[in-house]
Amino acid sequence: MSFHIKTDFPGGNACALEMERHGDTAHIAFTPDPHGGPEKLWFNLKIVRTAEDAPSTIALLLKHADSMLGGDQPQYLRPAIRYAEKDWERLQAPEITEKADGQFDICWQIAAPQSWAQVALCFPYGQDELETLANDTGNYWQRDVIGIGQRGAPLVRFANDYGHAEHPRPGLYLIARQHSGETPGSWVLDGFLRRIAALREAAPLIWAVPFADPDGVRCGDYGKDQFPYDLNRAWSQPAMRHEVLVLQKDIQRWSRRCQPALALDFHAPGGCENDGIYCFLPEAETHSGRYPQLHECIAHIEKTLTPLFASSHFERVPRYKSRWETPNFLGFMPQTHQISCVTFEVPYAMCGEKVLLRADYREAGARIATAIAAVIGQSS
Repeated sequence: MSFHIKTDFPGGNACALEMERHGDTAHIAFTPDPHGGPEKLWFNLKIVRTAEDAPSTIALLLKHADSMLGGDQPQYLRPAIRYAEKDWERLQAPEITEKADGQFDICWQIAAPQSWAQVALCFPYGQDELETLANDTGNYWQRDVIGIGQRGAPLVRFANDYGHAEHPRPGLYLIARQHSGETPGSWVLDGFLRRIAALREAAPLIWAVPFADPDGVRCGDYGKDQFPYDLNRAWSQPAMRHEVLVLQKDIQRWSRRCQPALALDFHAPGGCENDGIYCFLPEAETHSGRYPQLHECIAHIEKTLTPLFASSHFERVPRYKSRWETPNFLGFMPQTHQISCVTFEVPYAMCGEKVLLRADYREAGARIATAIAAVIGQSS
């Protein structure tokens, strides 16, 4: 064939690869690799040109979309694409064709690359993007390795202040990528941390772990319900994942060095959800009275995200069926540390009819940071 498919790079993921040539069009089929978990969704592959007489067009075919988490409305999928030496953009809506047996083919027509092209479910966010964040914010963030992942990758924490017990400063503890393929959460966290850096001394104390599953991020795992244990269902005591044990120790350090206000967790929902950003809160009885300004803060965040980004059903309580009985981060923080917690769910592609670009994700994160800083500043 005239093209080679690569996934052996940080964050790469695709399998069941097939290539055929039909005239001036190359048909390239793939599906996400579940990497040992029951759920699959994340994909990230490179198409490398290997022949001068390669076809000029590629029909990029996504197979088995109905077995991707939330893949039941593929018309809302808008993967990200970039060509060599060019920036990322979004693909248009796919062509959807029903096969004779009732399965569906999801297809995008793209220009064949002169050298290579990369296609991913959403804009990837890995170590390079994290380095860009650190460089763009100067020396504002102190980076420390607080432990390792279960396969040996460093767990890195960003902090704008180490705090101290004598004069505690209002504090937030943030994590993202408990499910390692949920890159929209990373882009929103990126915008959040950039806005905090701009606020400087007016910002609360922030400790943030951008990659809670650094090995999964590196290996291109999706991570939802990943075996041997979903990281976001491993928050029992004792912890069921080593990363959670490391994070629990760090949370203890943080809580002694600030006036704990909130914990935030950045995720992404099913692959085709398009009704906007929303948040999960624990059951009312588990956080009532922990942080009196919690609902004022949530209301302020919703207002700042409306109308561009917020779901019309913004504040929710998670009552969906889980494979796990052990606590998640959302429940662990109020139950164990009496600290209110909020989980943000950020769509992979669209808020209503709005197709999300990296600048949109960062803007949403900046708005969340501004709203929280304003409420915490008033209450401290």
